[in-house]
Amino acid sequence: KLPAFLAKIESTLAQPDASVPKRSIVLDPMLDMITGQQTETTKLLERRVTQRMGLRFPQFEFLPFQSANLTRAQYLMTGTVSRVPSDGPRHLVRISLALTNLKTTLVVAQASALALEENLDGTPSPYYKDSPVLIKDKVVEGYAKTTAAAPGQHADPYYMERIAASSVISEATTLYNAERYQDALGQYKTALATPQGQQLRAESGVYLTNMKLGHVSEAEQAFGRIVALGIAYNELGVKFLFNPGSTEFWSDPKISGAYGMWLRQIAREMVAAGRCTKIVGHTSKTGPAAINDAISLKRATYIRQRLAAEQPVLATRTQVEGMGFRQNIVGSGTDNAFDVLDRRVEFKIVPCG
Repeated sequence: KLPAFLAKIESTLAQPDASVPKRSIVLDPMLDMITGQQTETTKLLERRVTQRMGLRFPQFEFLPFQSANLTRAQYLMTGTVSRVPSDGPRHLVRISLALTNLKTTLVVAQASALALEENLDGTPSPYYKDSPVLIKDKVVEGYAKTTAAAPGQHADPYYMERIAASSVISEATTLYNAERYQDALGQYKTALATPQGQQLRAESGVYLTNMKLGHVSEAEQAFGRIVALGIAYNELGVKFLFNPGSTEFWSDPKISGAYGMWLRQIAREMVAAGRCTKIVGHTSKTGPAAINDAISLKRATYIRQRLAAEQPVLATRTQVEGMGFRQNIVGSGTDNAFDVLDRRVEFKIVPCG
């Protein structure tokens, strides 16, 4: 019901005044911090929040999260849904909201509330469903830090410095979700043309749109840049989908057809970076733990063998580890596209020697 958040806005900001123009809020699309994605649940949360604020506070208006509106708006709204660790039978999530003054970057209102995870739809938007990697970087972390910041604190500076570029990326992602791939590609490239726009979300968007448009060479170059960003961030989670219980890639070439190219670029960028890597295999939550540990280790070993075939020097620069389902992100155990993040392979930068 968001009472705490609405009460803080009411006590912090001026009451309605018909003689004062409406103050504008831009809403950076909310994120499910369990997966780092935009989902049906986050879209529902956005609708609920904007509807209730509109009814309660007529002095505010919401503007689309676009670069032109950032100069007009006074406030930025962010929101997250995150899982609360629990040993009980009922799973909880924490919903957090924050309102930030764009000029001062001070958080003016923030509140969190617990909700049951039951009946929440975690289906990702098309962009996040199609993305080859787990979208996790300092911008996403900064978004989460901003949403959790107490009133009077500054929003995360790394996130705020990139807010203009993020709005362009958001516009591009909206176009991608609407299957306007050529237009989306242009917007992603516009974002990447600025230093602040060189984000994992933008490079992933360039990869996805080029793949949709049949520009395979450009897509491969983009995937190489995705890997380079992941190495720079010291972690890269790639969504390799395996057949259940095996080390064979998913049989449908529509899904696994690009995996050879992914491996080629991962091997190339690892060698170029001159770093050592731990390859960590993961499984979904189906079957006994011991079996899943063994399968995840075999999958990591298989990826290592494929990388070494591409670049022999990687045979001595890589380690393997099987995590089973102990680090599930989704945890549904459905063994389909819904819990694909649980069957990822992660590449973690580790010291050599």
